[in-house]
Amino acid sequence: MATTHKRGRRTPISACFAAALILLFARTPSFAQNTSEERIKKLESEFENYKKERDSERSEFQKQIAELKQQIAGRAPSDVSQSVDDAIAELAIRVNSLADRQKTSDAAKGQRLAYIDISFDVLTAVGGSKATDNQLDILQAGGHDPNRRGFTLEQAELSFQGAVDPYFRGDSHMVLATNKAGETEVELEEAFLTTTSLPGNLQFKFGQYLTEFGRVNPTHPHTWDFVDQPLVNNRMFGGDGLRAPGARISWLAPTPFYLELTSGIQNARGETVTSFMGNDSVFDPVKGSSGAMIPGSFGGHPFIKDQVSGFGNMLYSERAEASFDLSDASTLLAGLSGLFGPNSTGNKGETEIWGVDWFYKWKPLNNDQGWPFVRVTNEVIWRNAHAAAWNGDLDGDGIAESFGAQNFKDWGTYLQFLWGFSRPWVAGFRVDYVDGNGASTGGDGAIDRRYRLTPDITYYPTEFSKIRLQVNYDKVQQLDDRGFLSVWLQFEILFGAHGAHKF
Repeated sequence: MATTHKRGRRTPISACFAAALILLFARTPSFAQNTSEERIKKLESEFENYKKERDSERSEFQKQIAELKQQIAGRAPSDVSQSVDDAIAELAIRVNSLADRQKTSDAAKGQRLAYIDISFDVLTAVGGSKATDNQLDILQAGGHDPNRRGFTLEQAELSFQGAVDPYFRGDSHMVLATNKAGETEVELEEAFLTTTSLPGNLQFKFGQYLTEFGRVNPTHPHTWDFVDQPLVNNRMFGGDGLRAPGARISWLAPTPFYLELTSGIQNARGETVTSFMGNDSVFDPVKGSSGAMIPGSFGGHPFIKDQVSGFGNMLYSERAEASFDLSDASTLLAGLSGLFGPNSTGNKGETEIWGVDWFYKWKPLNNDQGWPFVRVTNEVIWRNAHAAAWNGDLDGDGIAESFGAQNFKDWGTYLQFLWGFSRPWVAGFRVDYVDGNGASTGGDGAIDRRYRLTPDITYYPTEFSKIRLQVNYDKVQQLDDRGFLSVWLQFEILFGAHGAHKF
C-alpha cells in the first residue's frame, strides 16, 4: 500500500547552508576579493621563480655538455670512451625534456590543463573463522568485508579522475565484486562533478557521491587502515556506506586555521540509504496477520512504500570540520556531522543521526619517507529513529495489521591507533562498540549490543601494494553473546595513477 510523506515542519537546513547560498549568489565580500588577489599574486610569483629555476637548470646542463665536448676535442675517436658519449646523450635528452616542460608551463599560465588519472585497484582476502558462513554474514556486515571462509574478492575498483575544464573536475568510481554464488556484480559507486573556481572560497559538488559524514563513510576500502569497516558504520549506514544522488555546497572560512562548513541534499531512497527511506530489501521481513512475510523496517515495523512529494522527503546533511597544527610534527582535526530525513515506516517516520570525530597525526619532520608516524582516530555516532504508527491490510487477507508509534535509539563508536614503527611496517589496533535500546531485529537493522577487538599489521612493499594480517574477536548479543575469533590476510594491488585523498 502506498502512502506519501506530507510534512508540516520546516526542513532542517542549517545556517551554514543558507549563508553559503547567499554568498554564492551575492557579491563576493571584500575580504574574499583581497584573499583571491593575494593568492593570484603568490601564484604568479611562484611561477616566475619556477621559470628562473628551470632556466638555471637548463644553463647548467648546457655548461656540462660544453665541458664534455672540450674534454674530447682534438682526441682520436678511439680515445673517446663510450661512457662520455652516453653522458652527452643523457644530458641532451634532459635539456630537451626541460625545454618541453618549460613550453608546457608557459602555455599553462593563466589556465588549467585537462588531465585524467585512471586506476584499477584490487582488494582480496583469505582467512578463516570459528563462525560459520551464515554467522559471518552477521559478524562481517560490511559490503567490502571478507565474509566467508577461504577467499573473498572484496572489490575491484576502476576509477577515472581529472579536470574537465577550468571550472570543473570529475570523479567516477565503478566497483566489481563477486557474491557467494560466484556471480560478478557491478555497481556505480560514485560519479560526480566538483567546481574549482567559485568565488568566496565556495565549492559545489553534484552527482552520486558518498555523504561527507565522519571519517570513514566518505572513503573507499583501499584507503582503510583495517580489512573491514567499523561496526558503527555498518549499523548506521549499511554495508556499502551512505551514498546517493544529490548536491552539496562547502565554504572554506577565512580563519587563521582550517575551517570548512558543508551542507548537502540527497535522495533518501535506495539500498545505500538504510537509516532513512531505504528500500524493502534493507531490513528483515516481518510477519503479517495471515502468517505471510512482508517487507520490514526499523524494529519489526513494516516497510511502507513511499514516494518523494517534495523537499521534505529528502536527506539533508551538515558537517563542520576544523584542523589545528599543534606543532611542526603534529596535527589535530575535529569534525561534527548531522543527518536528517524521513524513514520507511510511514508518513511521520523520521530519522536523525549525529556524529563527532577527531583525528590526530604525529609525523616528525626528519622522517624516513613518512616513517615513523602515529595516527589516532575516533568517531562516536548516535541515531534516533521514530517509527510511525500504521494500521492497514498489508498482506491482502482482509485483516488490518496495526503497529504503534515507537522510538529507537542506538549509538556506536570506534577508536583506532596506527603506529608506523619502521618503514614499511605499520601496526594497528581498533576497538569497536555498538548498542541500542531494544532486542535485535536481525539483518542490517539490528540494534543489539556487540563489540570487536582488532589488532593488525600491514607491510607496504611499494605505494602500489600492501599485505595486511588482521585478527578479529567479536562478541554479539544477537548470537547469544558468544565470542568468535577470525583471521584475515588481505592483499592489494593498484594499477595506474589514483588521485590524492583528502587529509
